[in-house]
Amino acid sequence: MLVDGGHAETGEQVVAHLRRYFGPNPVLEHVVLTHSDADHASGLRTVLETVAAKSLWLHIPWGHAAEALPLFADKRLTAEGLARKLMTEYDVIDDIVRLAHKQGCNVTPAFQGSDIGPFRVLSPSRGTYVHLVPQFERTPDADRAAIERAGLWIGKASVADRLFEAARSALQGWTTERWDQERLRDGGITSASNESSVVMYGWFDNGPVLLTGDAGLRGLTWAADAADAYGLPLRQFSFVQVPHHGSRRNSAPAVLDRLVGPIQPENFPPRFAAFVSAPKDGAKHPRRIVLNAFKRRGGRIIATQGSSKIHWGGFPVRDGYGPAENLPFFTRVEEYT
Repeated sequence: MLVDGGHAETGEQVVAHLRRYFGPNPVLEHVVLTHSDADHASGLRTVLETVAAKSLWLHIPWGHAAEALPLFADKRLTAEGLARKLMTEYDVIDDIVRLAHKQGCNVTPAFQGSDIGPFRVLSPSRGTYVHLVPQFERTPDADRAAIERAGLWIGKASVADRLFEAARSALQGWTTERWDQERLRDGGITSASNESSVVMYGWFDNGPVLLTGDAGLRGLTWAADAADAYGLPLRQFSFVQVPHHGSRRNSAPAVLDRLVGPIQPENFPPRFAAFVSAPKDGAKHPRRIVLNAFKRRGGRIIATQGSSKIHWGGFPVRDGYGPAENLPFFTRVEEYT
């Protein structure tokens, strides 16, 4: 099973990994694309060009054009015209779907309640996703009033907003943090595209697993609500994916308390592995205040940052692999701005 493909060059690494450990002609039972952002989707083109897959799970924006049409501001749009616009803007998704169909792979929407191998999809629901599509950055303007009536307005950042955020991040200050002084805050806002990420709950012999994609506080809350509805216990995970590469907008004290548990006493033994996918020389990700927040709640913090990492679950150690570094609690952290 493969979840996301990363950047284009990551796809080549995935193929090499599959062939090394699963033979020259590996077959993927399931491929999941959590959301349409290029840093998660692009590598899947390479994978599906060279590796056989039985099932592809993803969201196809234009597949919901007719449902989403009333949620766009331009009432002259037709379902056909909207579908064409979305297919053009999200051509990487179109490529992935075409490659899947070419090899006879089943293509299925990944919505709440779907069972994918050992995983249950917790978020998003189909209705929520339809309301998020008009708020994606590359879709026509949304009908805000119509979406607000459903309580699902997030909004999309303008070019000026994104430039301002980039400038503010470049001027990020630093401050101190103690175990009993958490600087991460509630109320962070991320993009609608991130909130559409597939969040999955898996059950394994050594404990449940939570995969979050780039979900933000809303997506994680929808996921927690679904877990409660399905009777899936929270706070007992053996493995948790830190959302959105460790962004401060995608994690917050309240939702982390609900998902992984409350703050533990300092020097308390780790209770679960918290993996964060982040670039080797990333200036923005992962945020130390986020890593500290998972650390306080019992996480053993593992960051990729340019290297391959595996979560060891009792299998024999593979040749060439060694122990992963458990990142420390940071006393010097970014200011939350």
